[in-house]
Amino acid sequence: MDATRAPPPSLLFLAASLLAAALGWLIVFAARRPSRRRSARLPPGTTGLPLIGETLRLISAYKTPNPEPFIDDRVARHGTGVFTTHVFGERTVFSADPAFNRLLLAAEGRAVHCSYPSSIATLLGAHSLLLTRGAAHKRLHSLTLTRLGRPASPPLMAHIDRLVLTTMRNWGEPAAATVRLLDEAKKITFNLTVKQLVSIDPGPWTESVRREYVKLIDGFFSIPFPFAHLLPFTTYGQALKARKKVAGALREVIRKRMDEKMENGGAKGEDDEKRDMVEELLDAEGGTFSVEEMVDFCLSLLVAGYETTSVLMTLAVKFLTETPTALSQLKEEHDNIRDIKGKNQPLEWSDYKSMPFTQCVINETLRVANLISGVFRRANTDIHFKEYIIPKGCKIFASFRAVHLNTEHYENARTFDPWRWQSKNKLQSAVGASLFTPFGGGPRLCPGYELARVVVSVFLHHLVTRFSWEEAEEDRIVFFPTTRTLKGYPINLRRRSDSVV
Repeated sequence: MDATRAPPPSLLFLAASLLAAALGWLIVFAARRPSRRRSARLPPGTTGLPLIGETLRLISAYKTPNPEPFIDDRVARHGTGVFTTHVFGERTVFSADPAFNRLLLAAEGRAVHCSYPSSIATLLGAHSLLLTRGAAHKRLHSLTLTRLGRPASPPLMAHIDRLVLTTMRNWGEPAAATVRLLDEAKKITFNLTVKQLVSIDPGPWTESVRREYVKLIDGFFSIPFPFAHLLPFTTYGQALKARKKVAGALREVIRKRMDEKMENGGAKGEDDEKRDMVEELLDAEGGTFSVEEMVDFCLSLLVAGYETTSVLMTLAVKFLTETPTALSQLKEEHDNIRDIKGKNQPLEWSDYKSMPFTQCVINETLRVANLISGVFRRANTDIHFKEYIIPKGCKIFASFRAVHLNTEHYENARTFDPWRWQSKNKLQSAVGASLFTPFGGGPRLCPGYELARVVVSVFLHHLVTRFSWEEAEEDRIVFFPTTRTLKGYPINLRRRSDSVV
């Protein structure tokens, strides 16, 4: 028998039929069997250009007066509040969905953890409040609440009142003056935060550190080139150099305080009201914080106190100037407080609690301006949301701005309307509270949010009861690298004839 002879056609046909039947069965089985690979899909989107992704499109959008289209267009295109993109070097899921944002904020430390671009992480330091996790974050958050979360403290209220008035008196005694309001607001917030951290009053030291801080913050969303410290002409290189100077200044103060404590035998200060953050850190947990941990922690708190509150102060004034009816009502509220207190009496906690319309103005400024446009998180495990699964390790950005400016949640969402916070509608309900997240939420809720409100309220009180003003030149809001006015909001001030000096 010839071993090389081909099998008969009937046998080939049978074999082919059996193979086709087997493949068909496998296909049907696979189609009917729940497939993790098919169902576990990312939200729709595009990764853009190789390596760069859509980073340049994102930055370009946020450099315009209207950055919303970056998110709005993609939400409309894909028909969902979550979408996938590629920014700052990696694939990222963006969320404009309030339900998913709430899930992310509440799941901190479990399903997700805090994760920011490497430029921010490097400039703030590994031990900053923003970047620490788990037990380390809890203890730092608790310490922050101890020092900055109690604005009802009479000494703190008195210091805020005094600092605001000192800044305003430096505007000069003439009947009229021109100031860049953002610069003046930053002096107030920076000097206040420095005082709370290291008990240093305004002077050459605080001003030299503040100048370096401006450069440091500019580098937050810059491209972290390798060996950037050797490239001082780049924004990131300048930021790294500035960070080194700020850290050095703080390190010197902390080491001096450690030496003083050793000389005093490690005794605690007697007056708890006058203790600052460095003292709290030196005494906390048996003095186990290292110098570098304290430097990173203080540096990050300076960033938080310096940047966001000062911009909130400035934009509140800008929006009020553009809404004369609101400004008139605010003046009436504060003139009434001043009439009751008398001309030269400092504000107290009870006065702050008597400013309901002021709180409406602050809420609306926070909602429209979105000083914190959102937060970055990274998935610790696969996250199921609707028909999507965000895989473990994926970067996620929860956009507060997209929710705050969505007309489905707020009528005329892009219009400054402080009266919307007066009515007892859904804004005061649990649903409204979940939509409004200017200070974040969950375990990472900003510990200084009440202090920020107090500072802005005191500032507005003394501004409207002492001055009238008008814009010195047209200015606009920009959103990159952080939210601010392009020119610092220059205004022409005129002292009110019935004001106190």
